[in-house]
Amino acid sequence: MARICLIEDDPIMGESLSDRFVLEGFALDWFKRGAPALDALRSQPYDAVISDVRLPDVSGEDVFIKAQGEDGALPPFLFITAYASVDRAVEMLKRGAHDYVTKPFDIGELVAKVRRVVGEAAGATMAQAPAGVLGVSAAMRALEAQAPRVAARARTVLITGDSGAGKEVLARHLHALAHPHGGAPFVAVNCGAIPENLIEAALFGHERGAFTGADRARKGHFEQAHGGTLFLDEIAELPLALQVKLLRVLQDRRVQRLGAEAGVDVDLRLVCATHQDLRALVSAARFREDLFYRINVVQLAVPALRDRPEDIPWLAQAFLAEQAAQLGEPPRSLSPGARAALLAHAWPGNVRELRNRIERACVLSSSQVLTASDLFDAVAGEDVPGSALPTLDAFVAEAERGYLQAVLQRFDGRVGAAAAALGISRKTLWEKGRRYGLRADDAPLS
Repeated sequence: MARICLIEDDPIMGESLSDRFVLEGFALDWFKRGAPALDALRSQPYDAVISDVRLPDVSGEDVFIKAQGEDGALPPFLFITAYASVDRAVEMLKRGAHDYVTKPFDIGELVAKVRRVVGEAAGATMAQAPAGVLGVSAAMRALEAQAPRVAARARTVLITGDSGAGKEVLARHLHALAHPHGGAPFVAVNCGAIPENLIEAALFGHERGAFTGADRARKGHFEQAHGGTLFLDEIAELPLALQVKLLRVLQDRRVQRLGAEAGVDVDLRLVCATHQDLRALVSAARFREDLFYRINVVQLAVPALRDRPEDIPWLAQAFLAEQAAQLGEPPRSLSPGARAALLAHAWPGNVRELRNRIERACVLSSSQVLTASDLFDAVAGEDVPGSALPTLDAFVAEAERGYLQAVLQRFDGRVGAAAAALGISRKTLWEKGRRYGLRADDAPLS
């Protein structure tokens, strides 16, 4: 296990970095001053040093220069600096430092830099898990593989991605993993949908008489989520004044209702989500830098649906089954033309748009097999997608993969029984399974 020396006097950034590196599988010693860090560098080996340039006693430069001038191997140094101090960091690079990052920076990128420096895969992404909850694409399988570790260890998570891509689905998946027996609350809040004059009371609660109309005491969303998960969607829409109070709650794990004299302890997991670039908002002074680092301990990015076309047929089938259950009728199927149209569409609304189109088609169409025109209404001025149709080989391969996977699931992963039902040899099924990355009996077909 690689050991990191962190020298950072800012308590919020230091805690965020410490939490993230430990979560990623590193051992870490955190020092808030340069002098004790220098003593530690003299007495024990480290694989890398992460140091702020500005420290309360001596500068990060002084720590580096003094450690460099003493006997013994000097671990690679990475400096954290504000934009105004980049020239000092560059000077340290000339003296032999390894790298630097400027604020605001992405903690995940810093972790990647450190991994490259120490030359090991400490805390690297777990092997891809079989598809089942989030999708069948490589990107979603990777997220699904990361989720158990994040759910078990991270108390604060940031999920990024386009609107409608599935950020809340991932948040609910993390919640389910953390509370496998159920019973814990999951409270979802859209920060952009609550009027600014009401959002403080909504989040933190209020006592009777705290303001006009407060005729009774009310718990806020933080108290409602006690023991479970609070999902704050569109966190970038939170007013700056509320960002300060949110930061205090995250530090103290304690909320104070409007009009109350005492606070209330809360124990919960906070999952924040946004489709905006928070680092850009920090640079524009529209989002607090300290809050950014506090919520960005672990960041999970949900890719847009257009970037994971393998998930489109899989999601469509899931939504068809969902609609069949709700309407109390046999599941519909998609014609080849409908499947091709789905794959050709750009999906500006992402998964939410796909769900809406499937739901609408199931309600309006009387056919058991949905066509492209059922999904894309020419009467409403929509053109059936077709300008970017997949090649015939690609479409046939996608259809074959989906059918083989369905047959394997029907026979509970028993390759011999599935091959017999398909009318092919076991060897042929194994070969096709390797080509498409299929799984059986909870193991890859390889």
